[in-house]
Amino acid sequence: MTGKTSPLSFYHACILWHRHQFNASNASIPKAGAINAQFFKTVSYYRQQSNAFSAADLHDLTGRILACPYFAVNNLNRDFVGTKGFSIAFRRSQIAEVERQFPFFSSYLNLALEPSCNAFYLNPLLLKEGSRVDPHIDRSLRSYCKTIDPPAIVSVLYVQVPDALQGGELVLRNHRQQVGQIKPQLGKLLWFQGDLTHSVNAVKTPGSRLSLVCEQYNLVDAELEDIPPFAIESRVLKPKSRSCK
Repeated sequence: MTGKTSPLSFYHACILWHRHQFNASNASIPKAGAINAQFFKTVSYYRQQSNAFSAADLHDLTGRILACPYFAVNNLNRDFVGTKGFSIAFRRSQIAEVERQFPFFSSYLNLALEPSCNAFYLNPLLLKEGSRVDPHIDRSLRSYCKTIDPPAIVSVLYVQVPDALQGGELVLRNHRQQVGQIKPQLGKLLWFQGDLTHSVNAVKTPGSRLSLVCEQYNLVDAELEDIPPFAIESRVLKPKSRSCK
């Protein structure tokens, strides 16, 4: 691979969306190329699927995330005010290792990951009353590769949402123009264009707003070499060999 691939055609973009929407594993999608600006600007800056997972599965996933020994005050930057979580950086070649150490993420990865992306930054994100996320553009793999572009796509699953939630909306902006405001809904899975500025409004009600976020990148070979095959990031210093099961 010598450079980033050309944009997906509208036809292939529609196929890709329907694959996410209906989980049609036999859809004809190019192996190369990333979801990018053409797809989102032609159709929308984001797409969403309601009830992507059952309430029982989400309840189990919540418990597994909160019980994981890596879960702590967030290791992300100061834009993430009053939040908790941990992060996993990995290449596509190490998806099996992610699923081995974190089997409760398997269903999400199977549904949410774009097949043409080759590097990922996955993090559970917990907000409580008073928590917020200030405006930023995702580029979390920049700590490994300074010249990296924003992700091709970011996927978000709402794992736990308080009843009668006030605040906590995901706000999407293209430069200064607001292009979306998504209210969290239990089981909603969404994908948005990776170079959008986004933020999360302050949560104003008691309870936990838990989401599972994955930045998905389409890197050239030189960039990919700088990304660790598999790395766990957490403020809790635990041996990397320890599994969360």
